[in-house]
Amino acid sequence: MHKKLTVLRSRLVEQQQKLISQAAMADGLPTESAIRKISDLENTIVAVEHMIEDLGPAGHGKSR
Repeated sequence: MHKKLTVLRSRLVEQQQKLISQAAMADGLPTESAIRKISDLENTIVAVEHMIEDLGPAGHGKSR
């Protein structure tokens, strides 16, 4: 599961970077839709990172 989450995180970051690059290249401000997508991706990336952290390095979850 850990590896799959890491791959998912990479894909999400890549997509977010594409959107940010497109926004930077455009004249003016990005659309509200673009800003929302970037923000939604950031929230999802953070959630995936928390899951990865909860699984720990071995991918078996934190001992409590």
